[in-house]
Amino acid sequence: MENSVLKVKDLGIHFKGRRRFFRGNSEGVWALKALSFSLTTNSTLSIVGESGSGKTTLIRALLGLVVPTTGNVELWERSLAAITDEERLAARRRCGCVPQDPYSSLPPTLTVLGAVLEPWNIVRGGRKDEGIAKAKELLTELKLPENLWKMRVRYALSGGQRQRVAIARALVLDPELLLCDEPTAMQDVSTRGEVLEVLNRRVALGMSMVLVTHDLLLARCAAKRVLVLHRGEAVESGDSTELLKCPAHAYTRALLAALPRL
Repeated sequence: MENSVLKVKDLGIHFKGRRRFFRGNSEGVWALKALSFSLTTNSTLSIVGESGSGKTTLIRALLGLVVPTTGNVELWERSLAAITDEERLAARRRCGCVPQDPYSSLPPTLTVLGAVLEPWNIVRGGRKDEGIAKAKELLTELKLPENLWKMRVRYALSGGQRQRVAIARALVLDPELLLCDEPTAMQDVSTRGEVLEVLNRRVALGMSMVLVTHDLLLARCAAKRVLVLHRGEAVESGDSTELLKCPAHAYTRALLAALPRL
C-alpha cells in the first residue's frame, strides 16, 4: 500500500528587498508561485528547470529551512507549519539531502570516512562500529577508492568525488525521503549512470526521492514523473517518456532543443 510521504499545496515563496537582479522591482521576487505536487512511498519525482527557476529554494522549503509565504508543505501527513521544533527535527532526520555544491556542504577538515560518518555519529552515536561498516559499504558502492577514505576532503578529492561523498553522507541513515539537488552535475558520463543506479536501487527498496536537475534526459532516467519549473511556476507535468516525446509547453520544447546532439 502506498502512503503519502510529501504533499506540496499552493506553495509560494517571496523574497523581499531591492536588488538589481529583481529587474527594477523594489517589492522583491517570487521564487516559487502556487506550486503543488505529491509523492508516495517507493516513488521518484524529477523536477526540471534552468538556473534561477526555484529548484534549490524548493528543496530548502521541503526541509523547512525556508518559511513559505503562501501554501503548505506536509511530510508524512504532518504540516511543517503546524509542528513543534522537535517534531520538525525528527522529520528532517527521516530525510536525506544531497546539496548542489559539495565544496561548501562537506566539512573540509574531516576525512572522507569521517564526513560520511558525521550524520551517523550525531543521530546514532552509540553504534559506532555499525556506522563505520555502513559508511564503508556506501563508499564502495559509489566506487570511491579505498586509498582516499582516510584522506582529508580538502586535499584529496575532485568535484565528482566530493559529490559522491555527499551522496553517501545523505544515505548513511537510510532516509525514507531523499532530496537531491543536481546530484550528478559534477560527474562525467561514465559515472553519472553509476550514481543514478545507486539512487534507483534505494528507491526500489522503498525510499522516495525528489531529484531536481536542468537535464531532461537525466530526469527521464531517474523518474517516471517529471514536473517542469519555469520562473517558480509549474508549466507542465506528466509521464517522463511521454513528456519528452510530445512536450506541450514552449519552455519544455526549448529545454529539449538545448540538449546537445551528434
